[in-house]
Amino acid sequence: MHKMTINDLKIENKRVLLRVDFNVPMENGEITDDMRISFTLPTIKKLLKNNNSIVIISNLRRPNGKVIPEYSLKPVAKRLSELLNQKVDFLPDCVGPETLKYTRNMKKGQIVFLENVRFHKEEMDNDPKFAEELSKNGEVFVNDAFSACHRQHASIVGVPKFLNPAVAGYQLVKEIKNLSILFDSPPDPFVAIVGGSKVFSKITVLKNLLQRVDRLLIGGGMTFTFFASWGMGIGKSVFEPDSFNVAIDIFEMSEKLKGRMLLPVDIMVAKEINQDSQVKTVGYDHMPQDWIGVDIGQATIQLYMDEISKAKTVFINGPLGIFEIDKFSEGTRAILSAMTEVKNNGGIAIVGGGDSAAAVHKFKLDGQMTHVSTGGGASLEFMKDLDLPGIAALSDKK
Repeated sequence: MHKMTINDLKIENKRVLLRVDFNVPMENGEITDDMRISFTLPTIKKLLKNNNSIVIISNLRRPNGKVIPEYSLKPVAKRLSELLNQKVDFLPDCVGPETLKYTRNMKKGQIVFLENVRFHKEEMDNDPKFAEELSKNGEVFVNDAFSACHRQHASIVGVPKFLNPAVAGYQLVKEIKNLSILFDSPPDPFVAIVGGSKVFSKITVLKNLLQRVDRLLIGGGMTFTFFASWGMGIGKSVFEPDSFNVAIDIFEMSEKLKGRMLLPVDIMVAKEINQDSQVKTVGYDHMPQDWIGVDIGQATIQLYMDEISKAKTVFINGPLGIFEIDKFSEGTRAILSAMTEVKNNGGIAIVGGGDSAAAVHKFKLDGQMTHVSTGGGASLEFMKDLDLPGIAALSDKK
């Protein structure tokens, strides 16, 4: 870690501008998973202990520069208050004279949560004037938003140009430390599992992993792009026709590496994507025309679990099926459970955020992994380049 962290600087009696990513799932204005909020509590508590006042900024969803009431962070501020057992004030904007007047007059130990930074299009544009206005709300900048560190946004890379020092919070440090294990001679055998639906967005990661791992196990919707690129029938399953050449290149790369990548040998298919749908398991090359691939089959589950059982290091990014629906969740659940056994046997099991982390939480396996990242897209980008924009923007250690 060549960047300054919260432990490298004595932050006392300051107004701290804290960037978090509390982009949490909500239904009808109620938070359904507060994992990202909980993970940042150690940083907040450390700052409070040292008599700082804290100004918190975050994003929620993609309002694209418009004020959309259902994307307000007010319910998140309320949940943070409950977790801290302390009052957390909330302001209806993240910049402007009223906001600045409030933050400049905060008392030690006070916390205020500012409204969604993405209500301003200047955030996504990384507008320097907007970044400067945000920076006026604090004296020190702490970034604890790993899951947003791959974004070239004003509150991530712009603010540190105006507010120094800019340091990493505890959760950001934890993310870097644990994900870096995958680069720094991870114990062999090293098995990676990549799921989700999109091949194109994971090209570089797949190619990098193929050269580093002993086995690369593929699942989820991207499976059908590989199959379709060979001219196979995939029923009504999701696929990316524009990624056929990419899929073929990756498969040929695997073949040159003695078949290092494995694809499902059987598929669970369904008539419809709902809990009551009729389902059956078929061979990968016998998918019926009007059915949809929804999970890996039992033979694939066993094959993949056997590979994982040999591993000393295992990494997953992306689910192996539509795990949100219980009927289609067995593949993802079984593979995650196999990963916990690797960890229990003294190995390393790392979950690359996003839907993978959501699945871990659903199956109550949170405490049984070496690390569960808060950032799906960020962890993928980190696998391509250790120095994400948000990390690069922080102050260097002296």
